[in-house]
Amino acid sequence: MAFSLHGIKVPHRKHTADMPAERMTAATVTIPTVMHIGKPATPIVKVGELVKVGTLIAQQEGYVSSPVYASVSGKVTKIQDMLLSNGSFAPAITIESDGEMAQDESIAAPAINTKEDFVEALKKSGIVGLGGAGFPTYVKFNVDKPVDYLVINGAECEPYITSDTRTMLERGDDIRTGLEAVLEFIEIDKVIFAIEKNKKAAVTEMQKAVGDIDKVQVKALPTIYPQGGEKVLVYHTTKRVIGNGKLPIDVGCIVINCTTLAAIGSYLKTGLPLVEKCVTVDGGCVKEPKNVIAPIGTALKDVFDFCGGFTQEPQKVLYGGPMMGIAVPDVNVPVLKQTNAILALTEKEARLPKATNCIRCGTCINTCPFGINPPALATAFRDKDIEGIKKAGAEICMECGCCSFNCPANRPITQTNKLAKALLREVAMKEKEAK
Repeated sequence: MAFSLHGIKVPHRKHTADMPAERMTAATVTIPTVMHIGKPATPIVKVGELVKVGTLIAQQEGYVSSPVYASVSGKVTKIQDMLLSNGSFAPAITIESDGEMAQDESIAAPAINTKEDFVEALKKSGIVGLGGAGFPTYVKFNVDKPVDYLVINGAECEPYITSDTRTMLERGDDIRTGLEAVLEFIEIDKVIFAIEKNKKAAVTEMQKAVGDIDKVQVKALPTIYPQGGEKVLVYHTTKRVIGNGKLPIDVGCIVINCTTLAAIGSYLKTGLPLVEKCVTVDGGCVKEPKNVIAPIGTALKDVFDFCGGFTQEPQKVLYGGPMMGIAVPDVNVPVLKQTNAILALTEKEARLPKATNCIRCGTCINTCPFGINPPALATAFRDKDIEGIKKAGAEICMECGCCSFNCPANRPITQTNKLAKALLREVAMKEKEAK
């Protein structure tokens, strides 16, 4: 696996970077029991039950999982399966708000005296990777060996998205509280707070907020996509390579998103679990692009309405940015824990260019952060050549879209890579079942 500064220059379109986040309310929320990597949480409430903000409504199920809490006060009106963005189904809990937003009486700042207390607090907080990955945060810090580097991800390299930027500009105290707690209870040698150079205000603010803490370096990185990708970020900050199938901790690193760190700080101070999310709302169809703090489970339609609604009917609506975002079936799907942006795109913005034949120029190879060979991968996928798919590098593809973005023939390279990876999973599953 070859790492370098390979990547691409994408249009920034950070229209909302200077817009402070605005808080909204919701009359109804529908909260899925899986908004994280791992097993779905198990519902523990019943239809008709009254809940308050911060009431546990679904308990953690297994080690890699995360509890789910009510984001509004009111009555549980429905519990039914919801189709998730990955094609699977999981229970979702609908709550009709009473408008009071009363907090659960049990909420109190956690008492933390040991590392075990700290990890347990993170487990109960419901906090997961808020940059989009959704990995349960407590698992990352439940390590039994020293950590060489804590890398804080403030890169936010995708077009449009500015929710992390607003976190860095508005929640410096929460970020500092979270970081101080991590350094108190987890043995870490160095901290690198990585921010792209184009976010000068965020760099300055984080230098003020945490730059004086021992071990901490606020580092401005080149503005290049996909700078915020976990493996890319670790390499560009520490020069360490995370191998295929490995995690950052395997090379002595922990990576945490800056908004995740702010959520930790807020929870440690208040005891209120993760019940809301800052989301960038943008795209050519949005009348008033904004950064919005919405209760988790709020329908996207309600968030768009808070931003003035649409200037025209969207051709496509995305969770996340245009490079790695996921298209949603309709605007009734909810804001999730890991939702950092929702985009409503016009026909012109969403239109896919017509693909032509590959001209073997090598642009896709030269712009891939990992040096994957997409033409070889496409050929192997066409031939259902499993070993060829692996050899071409499908398993290390992060689906960042650099290859498709720069392809002069407009080939659907990223989509083909995704299909090739899906084929590998299907074959592996069949082999497992046959044993």
